[in-house]
Amino acid sequence: MDCVEEKEKGNFACTKTDCKYWIDYEKDLNCTIICTNKNGPLTLRDVADRMGVSYVRIQQIEQRALKKMEKFLSMQ
Repeated sequence: MDCVEEKEKGNFACTKTDCKYWIDYEKDLNCTIICTNKNGPLTLRDVADRMGVSYVRIQQIEQRALKKMEKFLSMQ
């Protein structure tokens, strides 16, 4: 991805807020791809910090997603 390489090389935060990979977290240059390349898998607390929401809210979202996945897999 050219955009990611450009941001990493120049070490400047992305300003394309309409990009699906954009996140408001300048330490990771506002890019979720750069974030995962740099940090690897994140804990729920790390995700909460980056998203600006509580840890509990991220847990709720995770549980809802897992239930949906279980339901989908049981239908196959």
